[in-house]
Parts: sequence; structure tokens; C-alpha cells
Amino acid sequence: MRLAVMGAGDVGRSVADLAGEYGHTVTAFADSTGAVVDPDGVDVDAALDHKERVGSVGEDDPADALAAEYDALVEATPTTLGDAHPGFEHVRAALENDRHVVLANKGPVAERYDDLRALEADSAGEIRFEATVAGAIPALSTIDGVGAERVTAARGVLNGTANFILTRMATDGLDYEHVLAEAQDLGVAEADPTFDVEGTDAALKCAILANVIHGGGYALEDVDVEGITDVPPSALELAAEDGRTVRLIGEVTEDGARVGPRLVPENHTLAVSGTMNIVQLETEHAGRLNLSGRGAGGPETATAVLGDVNRLE
Repeated sequence: MRLAVMGAGDVGRSVADLAGEYGHTVTAFADSTGAVVDPDGVDVDAALDHKERVGSVGEDDPADALAAEYDALVEATPTTLGDAHPGFEHVRAALENDRHVVLANKGPVAERYDDLRALEADSAGEIRFEATVAGAIPALSTIDGVGAERVTAARGVLNGTANFILTRMATDGLDYEHVLAEAQDLGVAEADPTFDVEGTDAALKCAILANVIHGGGYALEDVDVEGITDVPPSALELAAEDGRTVRLIGEVTEDGARVGPRLVPENHTLAVSGTMNIVQLETEHAGRLNLSGRGAGGPETATAVLGDVNRLE
């Protein structure tokens, strides 16, 4: 399949780099300031070298990538809130031209899910977005396999940065600011960690899960959100004395969606450590399903993207 990859961050780079291993050809590759287009296949190594030297993957206009010959658009630009610009516009352009779309960008799916489905209904193209929830973990594929109408609840640890911070605070009795600085030094947390530590990233994933399970109607504003910035070491110490720990848990039930710090037993399946993620599904006939693994990372998330591409064939 011919791919147009929009976005050249960790995920976009990894998708472009790994596409050939999955039997696909990148015919267009763009970042926010430039693009490279070749109907016979972009030289991905040369494009990434160009980005290192010049700051963009190529000399063409990013709009040229959307106008190129491709079968599926991979939307891997940074997540934005509200109108989900420019990712939503990229998706609309592809669907209006009857192309498929695979999203790693959470914004359009979390904030404009109903609009996406309306566009898809009028297009010969399909949209898929496994990579938007928990990276490499096949949470959405599992829901699809079970049947969304048979999933009664979903919950889990959906943000690796917050989980790393809580794990370190609990293990070594360190305060939040100390562990955050360590996480930033290790590259686990961004220079501006707000998106992760205030629960926004996990809430976006909950909105997506709620949309899939309930058939739409959710955006970020519909998720009750509390982050981890006010969790003191003393709370973790008291929890440990009772054989419990604290995790930032996202949850979707028939009553809605919420994210916040929760007490869980230390040996509970939700008490994953470090940057690991877990998604737990409650189902009508299959009981409880637990899916855990790496919820972020370029190659990890790219496997979810390329898995979606394979399912389109």
C-alpha cells in the first residue's frame, strides 16, 4: 500500500522507516514546514537526514503530500485540543478524496469523533486509530473483536510518564518535583510535562475509548480529570502500609469517563510499574481482559499504525 505520512516526530519517523518491512511504500512524507514526494517511493533515510541538517524532511510544500498519489494517509502530527487543527483537516482532505486514514494523532479522534465518522460515511475510505490508545497495546482491536456493545467498562494506566513518576515516588519515598526532574533527565517526561501529569493525555485516551464503546458523543470536556501533581509522598507511604499503591487510572463506564489518582493493591493487575501501560476491559461474556505493554515510543506506536494499514488491505 502507498502511504502519505504526515508528521516527522518519533512516530512519523518510525512509520516511514518501518513501512518497507511491512510491505508498504512511502510516496509522501511531510512535517510542518516541508515535504518530499515521490510516486516511486521516498528515500526515507535521505528525508530524515535532510531534516537533521535543514529542519524539514524536504523542500516541497506540506500540502503537496496531501495531493500526492497514496492509498492511506498516516496522520502522525502532534495532538492538539479543541478543533484538532491541523490533523482534522488532513483527515478530511484524505477522506474527501476517498483515501484511507490511519491516525496516531489523538486529537481528531478524541475531540471530533462524530465529525470523523460523518466524513467516513460519505467516503470510500476508512479510518483506523489503534495507535491513539496505549501505543502498541491492541486495545481497540480487542474491543472490535469482542464487540463494542459487549464491553461494559474499560479502565487502565494510560500514561507512562505519570506512572513512572508515581512508581518512583512510591519505591523511594521521593517527592513529585524530584522525580519529575529525574524523568525529564531520562527523557521520560517532556520539558513541559503538563499534558501528562495533569491527566490530559490519559483523558484524551478515555474519550477515545468512550467514543468507541458508546458509539460517539464524547470529547475531552466530557471527561472528569484530576492529575498527579498534588499527590504527596505521604499518601504513597500510607498506602504502602496498607499494602496498596497509587496509580493514575482512566476509566470508562456506562456513567461516563474519568481520570484520577486511585488506590490499588500493590499486587493488582493495574499496579504496573515504570512506563508500562495496561488496559482492562470488562465484557459481558468473556469476563475481564487485561492487555499490557509499552504505551508509547516511536517503533512501538508505529507497529500499531502499520498493523492498522495491514488491516485496510
